[in-house]
Amino acid sequence: QVHVVESGGGLVQAGGSLRLSCAASGNFLAILATGWYRQAPGKQRELVAKVTDGSNTHYADSVKGRFTTSRGNSKNTVYLQMNSLKPEDSAVYYCNVEVVHHIGESDYWGQGTQVTVSS
Repeated sequence: QVHVVESGGGLVQAGGSLRLSCAASGNFLAILATGWYRQAPGKQRELVAKVTDGSNTHYADSVKGRFTTSRGNSKNTVYLQMNSLKPEDSAVYYCNVEVVHHIGESDYWGQGTQVTVSS
C-alpha cells in the first residue's frame, strides 16, 4: 500500500505565492514520476506539472513561468512552488505518484489540498 499526502494549500491574494508539498510513503521500490493536477468546480481534472525520477519537468501552458515543481532532498517528497497566483488558479490540487512495485507499476492519488486565490 502507498500513502500520498499533499499539504500547503490555503487562501492567498492574487499575485501571491504558495508552496505545496507531496509526500509518498509505503511499500514500493521507486517513484517513476510525480504529477500535480487540479480540479476547479464544474471542470475536469487537469495536469498542472510533472517531474520524473530523472528530474525532467513538464508544465501546462497556463502555469509556465509561474509554477515550478521539484524533488526534495528526500526523493519521496515533491514540491510545487506557485508564484504570481491568479484567481483562475483556484482549485483543489492533487498529487499523483507513479511507483514501481515488485509486480509492476501503479499510481496513487492524494486526498487533495484546496488553493483559493482572491482577486
